[in-house]
Amino acid sequence: MTTQGKDIQGAFTAIVTPMQDGKVDEQSLTDLINFQIDNGIHGLVPCGTTGESATLGFDEHKRVIDITVKVVDGRVPVIAGTGANSTAEAIELTESAKESGADAVLSVVPYYNKPSQEGLYQHFKAIIDAVDIPMVLYNVPGRTVTNMAPATTARLAQLPNVIAIKEACGCLNQISEVIRLCPKDFVVLSGDDFTSMPTVLIGGKGVISVTSNVYPKAMSELMEAALKGDLAKANELHYKLFALMGTMFCYPNPAPAKKGLHLMGKIATPEVRLPMTEMDEASLNKLMTEMKAICLI
Repeated sequence: MTTQGKDIQGAFTAIVTPMQDGKVDEQSLTDLINFQIDNGIHGLVPCGTTGESATLGFDEHKRVIDITVKVVDGRVPVIAGTGANSTAEAIELTESAKESGADAVLSVVPYYNKPSQEGLYQHFKAIIDAVDIPMVLYNVPGRTVTNMAPATTARLAQLPNVIAIKEACGCLNQISEVIRLCPKDFVVLSGDDFTSMPTVLIGGKGVISVTSNVYPKAMSELMEAALKGDLAKANELHYKLFALMGTMFCYPNPAPAKKGLHLMGKIATPEVRLPMTEMDEASLNKLMTEMKAICLI
């Protein structure tokens, strides 16, 4: 599958990386990928924030992408997380993802360094110049500190292979400005579940979702309804999922998604890697309440 902007729409899962005894649980990952596709997900994003990319070793990172591409086998697009706050490291991860056969890469705004807007442009341009693969930009100022301005996104959107952005600013004003400034064929995806429906209604094309780890069918149906302009169904699904969307972040991500999947019997353990920890009792009770309310457990 050769991914272009037209291939990227709907619900894409920022898939967790199952772990057991400190190692990647390859069987659970395989099972989870098939569960996602069997339930109508439109694409998968391994090794993003939810996939604990920050604490995966390079060999683990490459292996997770390899497995995902192999198991997916062309059924849906695979957008591999390859971002880093070192441009050289991001290029290396992007080269590896291309070798693995990923359809596109997701590249995050460099974190911790606090680069200028010019620094952001030069960072992404260097990756594009080095590796010929479609790129989805990823703006998440809540984690990176630096917010990529809509004007910078629009400038990057002029480069070959920069086909989309995952915009996780949580601000419809900024998302609207990105859509207004960028080319018509540039794809804007919500990076937050709670803004996924309104993002589509103002011109976006979908979401890279955490909630869809545990409920891919409903998130896919939500995006399909919104893209078709079926506002009644989209609103119904948005509010059906709204409390669950919040609960996915009642404890640091991805602990709630992993625990939810474990409660559903979809992965062997809810294990996360330090400095992340498993959910405390109060957060677990919230998660179980919301999952029971919509019959996931």
